[in-house]
Amino acid sequence: MQTNPTYSSLVAVGDSFTEGMSDLLPDGSYRGWADLLAGRMAAVTPGFRYANLAVRGKLIQQIVDEQVDVAAAMQADVITLVGGLNDTLRPKCDMVRVRDLLTEAVERLAPSCKQLVLMRSPGRQGPVLERFRPRMEELFVTVDELAARHGAVVVDLYGAASLSDPRMWDVDRLHLTADGHRRVAEAVWQTLGYDPDDTEWRTPLPASVPPGWVARRIADARFTRQHLLPWIGRRLTGRSSGDGRPAKRPDLLPYDL
Repeated sequence: MQTNPTYSSLVAVGDSFTEGMSDLLPDGSYRGWADLLAGRMAAVTPGFRYANLAVRGKLIQQIVDEQVDVAAAMQADVITLVGGLNDTLRPKCDMVRVRDLLTEAVERLAPSCKQLVLMRSPGRQGPVLERFRPRMEELFVTVDELAARHGAVVVDLYGAASLSDPRMWDVDRLHLTADGHRRVAEAVWQTLGYDPDDTEWRTPLPASVPPGWVARRIADARFTRQHLLPWIGRRLTGRSSGDGRPAKRPDLLPYDL
């Protein structure tokens, strides 16, 4: 990868991870790693353009149907694609279909840009990840194979100890904190060949005293009430948190710092 490359445009494709949840801004909107990355790229490239097509809750079929052709038509220098993880977290998941759809997305996006960026998504330590880890790792094998076949680069967030730390995750236990998103932006920045700003983004957080039993039970109860039960309700009724939501930044326009 070249050092300090010149990329004039970025399109981000994906779900809530790329939309930026839970990096909350004062106005109630989300920022996230893709916005942070775009800001840094814009700072070194006058006239830089950015679009973010991500919508929370999207499955890989929806990403292929709703975002891939739109992104390909924009002919951006860089396209990031992160998808399929929502599928792996469903009780029933056809991994053959997920792999096939991800392959379709890569085959359509890779020829349309100078550099396609794929990711091995981060995973939070805990029992939920252990349950779904085999599916996630199967998905990541496909990511690596597709990258090698189509000249994409892979950002390995799954292997970063810092991003598996529960302190890097919001109370919903599904989305990164603001610091987590910052580290992801740094990881993609470096993978694209820019000079690093934070060479320690992978470094584990300093040890801390774990919360006591009572604090853990209170956190578990809050998580169940505010996040787990609504998530189960949406699954049972066939709804998604992204239903009816537009793309975060649907047009490839100059990015104002």
